[in-house]
Amino acid sequence: MKRSLRDEIRGRVCIPIVESKMDDALKKIFEASMVADLIELRLDYLKEPDLGLLLNRREKPIIVTNRRREEGGRYQGNEKKRLSILREAIDIGADYVDVEIVSEGIKSFVKKKGKTKLILSWHDFKKTPSLKELRNLLEEMLRGGADIAKIVTLARSFEDNLKLLSLIPYGRERKLETIAFCMGDMGRMSRIFAPLFGAPWTYASMDKNHIS
Repeated sequence: MKRSLRDEIRGRVCIPIVESKMDDALKKIFEASMVADLIELRLDYLKEPDLGLLLNRREKPIIVTNRRREEGGRYQGNEKKRLSILREAIDIGADYVDVEIVSEGIKSFVKKKGKTKLILSWHDFKKTPSLKELRNLLEEMLRGGADIAKIVTLARSFEDNLKLLSLIPYGRERKLETIAFCMGDMGRMSRIFAPLFGAPWTYASMDKNHIS
């Protein structure tokens, strides 16, 4: 039986939670769990996150992220504290932890991750670099100990989508699960087609103004 595009992407959708209050975050996690296959918990949005409560109530796998400002995040504390919160998520038993490849102390995450899968990520909100640069970045993530690589850039042309999507089979050839897509109006197609190229999941927001 021929499979439709909807069938192909079903089972591969992650929804980010971008609330500032715990009660709102718990409500959104419940709502998102009814339609998503994974939940991305953006701790940089939460003012006073209770990680234990958030993770113990999960019904779907959760990706814990504490995004720094340079890569589109809202975390306002110091870098040491930001990373210590992500290490706490590992201790509690998060399914995934997403850490920027440029962060210090990546090796410490690799050493202590246990059953938690490590996502090494990188974002460019201004452009899409050359394919050579993107492949070099993917190789760096592989050497860094990533279980999953995530690269997201701003599309300024249709061709930028193809650059990012081509990273997915490139990574899989190296035994590295790869998530790659573009931001911006011109990059929307890459989010839809990423699973068809072999990405483990794609991202869809419940807030039309939010970009993961």
